[in-house]
Amino acid sequence: MSNTLADRISALDWGALHQMLDDQGFASLPVLLSGEECREIIATYEEIERFRSTIQMARYRFGIGEYKYYQTPLPALIQQLRSGLYPELAIGANRWLEKIGRAPLYPASLPEFLEQCHREGQSRPTPLILKYEAGGYNCLHQDLYGEIFFPFQVVIVLTQSGLDYTGGEFLLVEQRPRAQSRGYSISLEQGAALIFPTHDRPVQGSRGYYKATLRHGVSTILSGTRYSLGIIFHDAT
Repeated sequence: MSNTLADRISALDWGALHQMLDDQGFASLPVLLSGEECREIIATYEEIERFRSTIQMARYRFGIGEYKYYQTPLPALIQQLRSGLYPELAIGANRWLEKIGRAPLYPASLPEFLEQCHREGQSRPTPLILKYEAGGYNCLHQDLYGEIFFPFQVVIVLTQSGLDYTGGEFLLVEQRPRAQSRGYSISLEQGAALIFPTHDRPVQGSRGYYKATLRHGVSTILSGTRYSLGIIFHDAT
């Protein structure tokens, strides 16, 4: 990968990605980070000063594993991902609001959106790195953290399935009103990303659009070690 991360994000087929988000609620991106860049992010895991908080998942019955929230300033690659992905996702987020009859809420740039979060007392950064060993997993959940939340988030797997670990598929479960849940099991190669809803998405029904609620998690790691990066765009209380 000789081009910059900003170039890679700009070169994505955003028209097709927006269509996938509208049609199925999530969209897989091609590899955004090289193996070297993935290893660079993994290396931050042991740099204590990088993080504001460490969560042992079993303590809170979230699953089995560990994750750490970065503190500001974010590592350069993570800041580039967060700032670079936001503008197109804000377009999609506002389009989703229009589908359910609401006015656009999300400004064009990440700093403008974070200023909204900060005015509401949400000032703690939320990008995080997650580590699972064999037997680890993540229960189905949502990452909200306050009254203001961005409707999309992004996960990037930093290790290679089948080489560094087995199992550990990304799970996405959608609940539609008066219907049983639908689940997706998604495998991502090293450096590839998935855009998915933070809370809900609009779905076309016979009487217009309605909201379907989504939760996400990670299936059990069968062997090895799995690292992933979570890009959450709103800050936390």
